[in-house]
Amino acid sequence: MSSLNPCKGKTACRDDGERCITCDRSFAEIEQTRALIDALAEFALSQEYNNEEAFATYVAEKMVKKVRHRRAHES
Repeated sequence: MSSLNPCKGKTACRDDGERCITCDRSFAEIEQTRALIDALAEFALSQEYNNEEAFATYVAEKMVKKVRHRRAHES
C-alpha cells in the first residue's frame, strides 16, 4: 500500500519521462486522476448544482467509506 503525495501544481512538475519526480506519481495515475476530477466537474455542471462544495464533500466522504468498506472485506 502506498500514500498519495499530492500534486504541487503543473509549475512544480518535473518528470523523468514516466513519472513526476516531484510527487512520484506516474503520468498514467496523474491523467486518470485528472479525468475523474473532470468527470465529476462535468456532472456537477450538468446537474446545475449551485453548491459544488457540498457535492465535493459528499463525494469525498462516500469514496472514503467505500474504500474502507472494501479494505475491510478484502480477505
